Amino acid sequence: MIPPKDIRLVMLDRDGVINQDSPDYIKSVDEWHPIEGSIEAIARLSKAGIVVCVATNQAGIGRGLISLADLTDIHQRLIQQVLDAGGLITHIAFCPHHPDDGCQCRKPAPGMLLTIGDVTSMNLSGQPFVGDSTKDVEAANAAGCSPVIVMTGNGVETTAKYPDVIAFENLSAFAAWAVADRP
Repeated sequence: MIPPKDIRLVMLDRDGVINQDSPDYIKSVDEWHPIEGSIEAIARLSKAGIVVCVATNQAGIGRGLISLADLTDIHQRLIQQVLDAGGLITHIAFCPHHPDDGCQCRKPAPGMLLTIGDVTSMNLSGQPFVGDSTKDVEAANAAGCSPVIVMTGNGVETTAKYPDVIAFENLSAFAAWAVADRP
């Protein structure tokens, strides 16, 4: 992991990191509930000059459980809440494919993270990808990022599998660490 002062880009998983996760998928704005402090954490990172992006598997689209319009509404809510808190999400990459489709964007494949690198014109090497699942850790490693685990969502189980990966209680704790040495 690069030192916090060298963090220029933070990539975040969505479900279980920014918002509460559900085994039944988050299918509407009404089902989307931010984890306490996560919106403010994103704003804090952004206000510190760090580019913040999101990479999220959304197999509910491929399974016919959620429409692209509903996903767009959820992401607009997220973006607006972060804006209202004084922050900015630069890009949201999502994989709409069914897990059996064999695409290169669905985590643990690195496609969405590589897209974020292209969209932002930033080098991903060593930059943190904050997630809560095994797929997030594997995608970060495949893209040359530094995996970070938060203990929300599936983080407790993932930390047990990857005890050497840096872990934080939640996104707020990660953001506090990431901006601690900044002016």
